[in-house]
Amino acid sequence: MAQQPERRAPQAHVGRVVRTERLTPNMHRVVLGGEGLARFDAGQYTDHYVKLMFPPAGATYPHPFDPAVIRAELPREQWPVTRTYTVRDWDPATREVTLDFVIHGDSGLAAQWAIAARPGDEIVFGGPGGKYAPDPAAAWHLLAGDESALPAIAASLERIPEGATVEAFVEVADATEEQKIPGVTWVRRSGRPHGEALIEAVTTAPWHSDDVHVFVHGEAGFVKELRRYLRLDRRVPLDRLSISGYWRLGHDEDGWQASKRDWNTQVEAEQER
Repeated sequence: MAQQPERRAPQAHVGRVVRTERLTPNMHRVVLGGEGLARFDAGQYTDHYVKLMFPPAGATYPHPFDPAVIRAELPREQWPVTRTYTVRDWDPATREVTLDFVIHGDSGLAAQWAIAARPGDEIVFGGPGGKYAPDPAAAWHLLAGDESALPAIAASLERIPEGATVEAFVEVADATEEQKIPGVTWVRRSGRPHGEALIEAVTTAPWHSDDVHVFVHGEAGFVKELRRYLRLDRRVPLDRLSISGYWRLGHDEDGWQASKRDWNTQVEAEQER
């Protein structure tokens, strides 16, 4: 049965940087902890996400931080800018949350914050949200995505029962971006257009059974093509398919989120005829 979105009142948490680590040339890890996470909890889903909040230059907020109060009392230009990131790991014993950031040179508000983050730095974030976890009763699992989906795919692989049939594909720039994650088949972009190699890998992979649970996330262009393959060619029911564009080439998160609903509606209409 399909997982239903988690429903909870929005909460703001204050995470304090505990440690950081460069995993690959273009993947940076930040671990957050501290008493500001006393009300945080995750683990029901493997695609839990949080929304990091960055104040515009010069903005000051009342304490305690309350997004609803800020939006009600301050002009829009002083509202925090949000960026969405998947929870790679949540340790309820140490109360530490791990986030992995894809680095794109000198661009990216959240990525540049992550690179500069030092132990003791703090950041406010909302969440978690989430709605997917691998069904342990499925005959097999298909997971596919790019670097942005790697945290969720890695977390999902850790939840799939040992011995289960899994095909997990992650597209990265080249061999230097591959991590030691059991179960992942790395697909190297090697200069090809984003998503092209991943589409090829997924569509030519063995199809083990129609009883499949699917997770496909990442850049919206290849997500659209894989959705077409899964829905039209393989007839995967919607309730066995978790698929969404985390981002879109040529758009920052603000622009993509503003147009995402209309884009998804158009794609669904085209592919469900």
